Amino acid sequence: MTHTVFCRKYQKDMEGLTRPPFPGPKGQDIYDNVSRQAWQEWLHQQTMLINEKHLNVMDPQAKAFLDEQRDRFLNNENYEQAEGYVPPAQDANN
Repeated sequence: MTHTVFCRKYQKDMEGLTRPPFPGPKGQDIYDNVSRQAWQEWLHQQTMLINEKHLNVMDPQAKAFLDEQRDRFLNNENYEQAEGYVPPAQDANN
């Protein structure tokens, strides 16, 4: 059976994650309130930030930065974006 959540990013019922993305209250909150789609989009955004800013994810400051950006992204607040990124053009036939 699919886990459904009311996604706080998209403000509608959507398919949820199969399990919390990490232990603790923050992971449980994401499991309970963030859709699978929103989480996948965050992972893509996080990868771009790590690569562009040359972040060491073992560095506590980098981890705090990513935690803050994740919360902003999932809450539809302004978040840091990769500066040089240009999204692929959408196919007009879709």
